[in-house]
Amino acid sequence: MTTTSQAWTEEIVELAGTSVQLVKGGSGEPLLILHDEMGHPGWMNFHEALGQNNELIIPSHPGFGDSPFLDWIMNMRDMAGWYLEALDDMGVGQINMMGFSFGGWLAAEIATMDPGRFSKLILVDAAGIKPPTGEIFDMFLVVAKEFITESFLNPEGTSEFATICPEEPTPEQAEYWEVAREQACRLSWRPYMHYPALPNLLSRLKNMPTQIIWGREDAIVPLSAGQVFNDSIPGSQLAIIDNAGHRPEIEQTDEFVRIVQRFLSG
Repeated sequence: MTTTSQAWTEEIVELAGTSVQLVKGGSGEPLLILHDEMGHPGWMNFHEALGQNNELIIPSHPGFGDSPFLDWIMNMRDMAGWYLEALDDMGVGQINMMGFSFGGWLAAEIATMDPGRFSKLILVDAAGIKPPTGEIFDMFLVVAKEFITESFLNPEGTSEFATICPEEPTPEQAEYWEVAREQACRLSWRPYMHYPALPNLLSRLKNMPTQIIWGREDAIVPLSAGQVFNDSIPGSQLAIIDNAGHRPEIEQTDEFVRIVQRFLSG
């Protein structure tokens, strides 16, 4: 993959009544990216590639990274409601949205609340649906480093794995992981990492072009959950990436970017 280096910025902005850590980079059509349960991983190769044609807007959800915790956000529907106000404050208009894992669940919740707010939706190995086959990996039974490792099919063969999960994380990184896990637990513990009504709400997205992307060997959220998303969102497309686990954007960056760019440009 050949890219030209894209500048990105990080700042604290005021949105929907609170301070929010916000990363922006690239240029072109805006793309809102919602990070997973471990927080924004930093500017990775897939960000760099997508930034060639898109302005990436990457907030840290309240309670993650340097975005303060909000005590009234008690579940994912609350977080989705907060995001809709935050988008109003951003003044971005109709926008494309992509969510990863926990962030994919959040993206689906936001989109079902206000389908007209978004142009296109991309869900990547999204939580939020109870898999009919297999179970969602319980991240709270292991330490953060072990959970991140389980997210990869082949961590040793993935060049950016050491960036996301260094052998000796800094104290700051370790604290970010624990803060993220605490907030993820608070929002998704009972029932764990899914909302039973979500499949019934997804038909609201019938007029929204939706691309679902899944790593075939996902050990965190089984592929069967992706198939339910696909069946529940009329007209959606499901792309399965071989030789990838829960992080296809990191393990198979070229294929992931190809799928996303083809969908966004179509």
